[in-house]
Amino acid sequence: MKAMILAAGKGTRVRPITYTTPKPMIPILQKPVMEFLVELLRQHGFNQIMVNVSHLANEIENYFRDGQRFGVEIGYSFEGRIVDGELVGEALGSAGGMKRIQDFNPFFDDTFVVLCGDALIDLDLTEAVRWHKEKGSIATIVMKSVPREEVSSYGVIVTDETGRVKQFQEKPSVEEAMSTDINTGIYIFEPEVLNYIPSGKEYDIGGELFPQLVEMGAPFYGIAMDFQWVDIGKVPDYWRAIRGVLTGEIQNVSIPGKEVIPGVYTGLNVSVNLDKVDIKGPVYIGAMTQIEDGAKIIGPSMIGPSCRICSGATVENSVIFEYSRLGPGVRLVDKLVFGRYCVDKTGASIDVQAAALDWLITDTRQAIPVNTPEEGRAIAELLESEGRP
Repeated sequence: MKAMILAAGKGTRVRPITYTTPKPMIPILQKPVMEFLVELLRQHGFNQIMVNVSHLANEIENYFRDGQRFGVEIGYSFEGRIVDGELVGEALGSAGGMKRIQDFNPFFDDTFVVLCGDALIDLDLTEAVRWHKEKGSIATIVMKSVPREEVSSYGVIVTDETGRVKQFQEKPSVEEAMSTDINTGIYIFEPEVLNYIPSGKEYDIGGELFPQLVEMGAPFYGIAMDFQWVDIGKVPDYWRAIRGVLTGEIQNVSIPGKEVIPGVYTGLNVSVNLDKVDIKGPVYIGAMTQIEDGAKIIGPSMIGPSCRICSGATVENSVIFEYSRLGPGVRLVDKLVFGRYCVDKTGASIDVQAAALDWLITDTRQAIPVNTPEEGRAIAELLESEGRP
């Protein structure tokens, strides 16, 4: 059975992570989100998977290769070109990406599934496909019902009593929303649907193809299903995903490593004296990370591999990516540290290098400045006085 994973987007709402990491490769406790999707597809018999790539395409292709080690076959459709030796992405949109694959050689020759590459799901795909075929649908959206107060964050779908899609509302207000069923970016198609997508141009599934199908009166349905769906569309969503895994709310992702004390998991060769560190789970600490005596770690928190948390530093309800060094006395509460960026849980970020704070938060592979710049010291004192370094 055949499927497609949409992986060509730039992920602008998840910056700064997506400056160097494509959205499908964003790790959920060291495992890329797209790997969970590949596993789900394999479990339901979808063993031939096409992936459209563009932004940071090499990162995805070099990790998944031909899919052999994941028990599937994977092929890639690159959208872009090389300019001055560099790959330049030119994404064709979700529908345009499907059409490009089909124009190259008719790959989609039977019912197929399309998934967005940036969500954690545990959907019963087999049941969704069965329902799709029973309806005689050429396109089916898998929907999820959300509390009415959340509808303004999503694309809302209005269906009739048979499940036929009648109307779309893009992020309506709570008062204007005509439904609480939202688009999850999970689609089931018949090859016929590709006839309605123009070749060689950018074209979107939700914004262009679906309204066209409604206007045509095509057999186009939506099915609301009860399943776990964690969309990583923005930095706050990623924050909630990590927190959900650590607290056990997201049950289809296990915490890796070894549980050294209740609620505290570590990877290989972590250097920490649990008797001299104030630590309260749930916490995950990656391999080859050093937690110095006198540090404080309060969960839910994730500290990636090859990090160093210095004596007197505090990490509380935070996510620290690999190779991060937190200097003595740094207090991170509700923060995400990614490379040279410190991000709060609303998505607002500080470039610690540009702010002369790299003596407080830096890369473990860099030399630590001997003298603290006066300007940086003043900024640090101001941040500490606000309790939000």
